[in-house]
Amino acid sequence: MQPAKKTKTAFFCSQCGAEHPRWQGQCRECGAWNSLIEERVPVRKKTASRIKPAPKQTIAETTGEELSGYRSGISEFDRVLGGQLLPGMTVLIGGDPGIGKSTLILQAADGYSRQGLSVLYVTGEESLPQIKMRSGRLSVEGEKITVVNATDLEEIVSALTEVNYAVVVIDSIQTISSGQFDSPPGTVGQVREAANQLVTLAKAHGFALVLIGHVTKEGMVAGPKVLEHMVDTVVYFEGDSSRLYRVLRATKNRFGSVAEIGLFEMKADGLSEVVNPSAFFLSGEPHTPRTGAVVAGVCEGHRPLLVEVQALVAPATYGNPQRVAGGIDNKKLALLLAILEKRCGYPMATNDVFVSVAGGLRLTEPGLDLAILTAIASSLTNKPVAADTLVIGEVGLSGEVRAVTNVEQLTTEAAKLGFRAIILPESNRPHPSRNDLELIPVKDLQSALDKIIG
Repeated sequence: MQPAKKTKTAFFCSQCGAEHPRWQGQCRECGAWNSLIEERVPVRKKTASRIKPAPKQTIAETTGEELSGYRSGISEFDRVLGGQLLPGMTVLIGGDPGIGKSTLILQAADGYSRQGLSVLYVTGEESLPQIKMRSGRLSVEGEKITVVNATDLEEIVSALTEVNYAVVVIDSIQTISSGQFDSPPGTVGQVREAANQLVTLAKAHGFALVLIGHVTKEGMVAGPKVLEHMVDTVVYFEGDSSRLYRVLRATKNRFGSVAEIGLFEMKADGLSEVVNPSAFFLSGEPHTPRTGAVVAGVCEGHRPLLVEVQALVAPATYGNPQRVAGGIDNKKLALLLAILEKRCGYPMATNDVFVSVAGGLRLTEPGLDLAILTAIASSLTNKPVAADTLVIGEVGLSGEVRAVTNVEQLTTEAAKLGFRAIILPESNRPHPSRNDLELIPVKDLQSALDKIIG
């Protein structure tokens, strides 16, 4: 009869993963309430060993060769990762079910394998025949892609130490479990232990590690928050399953900017890159003036985007007027409506207001303020805005139009798509003049509305 494993009971915070010896209402590490979950953990024997101090060096004395990374051939994917996937780099990709995470990673793995790199694809959710069917639909040959169906952490670690792989994909981290824990896969202890061992192994052996993670109903990666601290890059694959486009956005990147986004279009044969994103998000009739429709210019990282902002204002039929925002924050919309009523005298308290960014793109760029207010005023007064006019600018609480960045990239993109005029903040007036565009500077919201809709 085998002796039972020695275990102890501990409480782990579902938000930060901190361990507590007993239950308490609030986590002492992150301050979250009612987040402690009881789990059984193995008792590990302490071994007496002399601790050797780590060598100390200044940054100037530190030497090391510059790492050469791997490119998948998918420029949108490589851009979000910082240009390339480096050896020893760990990436966590999250997204809603069915959004296309596995499809994107399988296409990227095919790009790495075509360069002669050995790839290990560990799947805990799909069988090998299912992977074969999906690779056939995506035209993935996969001669250098080794696929294994495994959920046991010790088995995966053994496979990684036997063969030297360049890229390792785990789909998904919530399905991996260790035999040292009695808790089921996906719990805080299991996710933390699996991620810790895999990340440590990636740093030691020098292979690039890509972890696919499930998300909660709040849109965050399931498991302890410490999971995002362990990895080098955290990427979210966003989009509505009812729409064709997908947005790849980084929230943490130790090797690049978090301002870059990647745009994809879902097709029957997989994900394809969006070559001209501005034309993709504009409506099919760009030269037809309409009330409540304004084209705005924003920059996501170094990429200029022209998007259409639509607004609908109607008399309120209920006691409290409705404020519905799509693609922008609801509180941001309420703030802009207060500015419009206070500084320009538009009666917004008795009207329902609906605002949407066409195409379903979600933006937080402050330079979108003037376009939103212009679309609302256009719908309220029933006066159309010229279709060949681009509106950019941030609006302050006192009604002033504040300067925005990357104006040169936005004007170049606007000229490429055939726009004739740009409404921009007066603070951006030193911008060099152009012969193909009329630059109209505005100082405050009222003067901007007078020039745009009269």
